[in-house]
Amino acid sequence: MQGMDLENPVVKLCAQGMQAEAARRPEEARACFQQAWEVATDDYEACIAAHYLARHQPTLEDTRHWNQVSLDRARTLDDDRVRPFFASLHLNLGKCAEDRGDFATARAHYQQAVDALPHVPEGPYRNVVEQGLGAAIARVTS
Repeated sequence: MQGMDLENPVVKLCAQGMQAEAARRPEEARACFQQAWEVATDDYEACIAAHYLARHQPTLEDTRHWNQVSLDRARTLDDDRVRPFFASLHLNLGKCAEDRGDFATARAHYQQAVDALPHVPEGPYRNVVEQGLGAAIARVTS
């Protein structure tokens, strides 16, 4: 949650959800992310909430849906607050496509994630995205 306003109610709820995830309380995490979605007041907050809500969905289609909602909200804004999200969102959508067996769509999303990497600040989060992307590209090109 680097670079986000930690006093924002949506960010606070997502941080609580991440703490619940770390404590292996997925139902509590999902409830926090759902509440974040419900209190979101603009595209920026909705983008954040949908990104985290996607992590706790019962089906692949529901996961894809929430990742797409997050990406759509981020595209609506397309400003410096959301540009660091694009790489992760495309990585997530690529994984959904890959899991459906749609490797062409997966490759396209993974390429968009590569293209968006320059907007992700150096650090642990970028490292995770880069590692995930490297593994993903290897899976769909071999």
